[in-house]
Amino acid sequence: MAFTIKFKDGRYVTGESPISGRVAAAELNIQVDGVVAWRVNNYARPLEWTVEDDTDAEFITTRSEEGLWIYRRSLDFVFTIACAHALGRKAILRHSIGEGHYWEFEDGDATQSDAYRLHAAISELVNQNVPIIRKLLPVDKAQRVFEEQGEPEIAELFVRANLDPVEVYRCGTRYGYFCATLAPSTGILKYFDIAQFSHGIMLQFPTEESPDSALPFRADTRLGDVFFDFARWLKVLNLNYLSNLHQQVAEGRSQELILISEAFHSQRLGQIAESIVANPLIKVVTIAGPSGSGKTTFSERLKIQLMVCGKKPVTLPLDNYYLERDQTPIDENGDYDYEILEALDLRLLESNLTGILRGEEVVTPVYNFALGKKDPGKHIKLGADEILIMEGIHGLNDKILTMLPDDSRFSVFVSPLTGICIDPHNRTSTSDNRLLRRIIRDHRTRGKSAETTLEIYPKVIKGARRYIFPFQNRADMMFNSALPYELGALKSYVEPVLHTVRENSPMFGEAQRLLNILKFVPAIQSEGIPNNSVIREFIGGSCLDV
Repeated sequence: MAFTIKFKDGRYVTGESPISGRVAAAELNIQVDGVVAWRVNNYARPLEWTVEDDTDAEFITTRSEEGLWIYRRSLDFVFTIACAHALGRKAILRHSIGEGHYWEFEDGDATQSDAYRLHAAISELVNQNVPIIRKLLPVDKAQRVFEEQGEPEIAELFVRANLDPVEVYRCGTRYGYFCATLAPSTGILKYFDIAQFSHGIMLQFPTEESPDSALPFRADTRLGDVFFDFARWLKVLNLNYLSNLHQQVAEGRSQELILISEAFHSQRLGQIAESIVANPLIKVVTIAGPSGSGKTTFSERLKIQLMVCGKKPVTLPLDNYYLERDQTPIDENGDYDYEILEALDLRLLESNLTGILRGEEVVTPVYNFALGKKDPGKHIKLGADEILIMEGIHGLNDKILTMLPDDSRFSVFVSPLTGICIDPHNRTSTSDNRLLRRIIRDHRTRGKSAETTLEIYPKVIKGARRYIFPFQNRADMMFNSALPYELGALKSYVEPVLHTVRENSPMFGEAQRLLNILKFVPAIQSEGIPNNSVIREFIGGSCLDV
């Protein structure tokens, strides 16, 4: 029976026998070079996936964020193959740093020679254009394959997640598991870079702004210290991978894990507070970080910690300085753009800060988000022992920092900068971590659907890359708001909300991607989470003003 594949741009392909994405692209004269997958009825599928019924489809390219994620996963797979073949070493994915992934070797440090050899080996695989083929294996065979490859951690996770069959990919003689769709062949993966960094290797990717090149790696030693500190933390907790988290939950050690994790946060908060009070000239603490970082909880807990140190903190949220709605900048789609700095009333902010630092009493605004306008808020007048805590996504922007004398300010960057790895080759991204937090909070406090949050999140991510992350190096200290147990705690809250995204929604594929990650995560009950935890800002039950 004849069927039609309809594409979003109005074109279509008809046939009477199964048609793959590669064949459909050829019939439409589309260069497969930039196409990494295709979407079939809102499901992301590899290009070799065939259809034989009426279908709505579109091609996924590296010009999209989703396409770039597929590209990165595929390049990670090729990287592990190159490590095994060229170096005979097992690579373990540790962190995402900037626009790349930081890998270490199980048997010791990486050298500059290793970096050169890996670059050559990956280039050769790209030139050979080796197919990356999707396979469905029974779970017992998948376990055997990965155990024979020396990757028992991956094999164990299949059982923990109750997967059967298991969707894997094969490139040459090597198998890989990457939780989602991969590119059709190594020949597509032309743009990458390799750099030796610290004890391991940085694998650099293209970006949405630069899809045809990999930006050179720029080492940020302070950011690196955050990652390595988190690695030491996980070592103390014996949490290398999600399989370790499953084991601790099964052994009834969830509460111990929660308390130790929260104690690490408290210790770090104490260190930051002590650094602030050590300088008597500090009058303003600016706090910045992307959406979903837990900045409000951090600000409230820092306020308490500073009080313990003998200071009297006063908070000033930058969100209260948004312009009136009819003055708010418009983005390229005609929507209000709340991500850019110019969405704030900078003139009023500077006037208020100048008055506060002069010792004057200033009436600060409070923003009415329902009406889109500012109302008079609290009166602020700093005394001798008082410190102003100013929190917002733009708290480290140069235009705001220049409103404050250099010797009177202290800046902190807050973000869940790391996450626990799923297995040696798959990590939970920090942007996904913040997204899950935000889906729960938006649904709980604002009545927003998961679909609505998923729709706006790419704009939030783009805004963070443009207006927040470039200024993180202005911070005097960084606070990693990630908690090793949090995915388990978030799971029971976010899964039901994600399941409300319907199959005909453009956000269905993204919801499914997140659900596919969560299926590897053991559920952790929230009753034992302290009421001052950053997680409470999102799931509810906080004792703080968040």
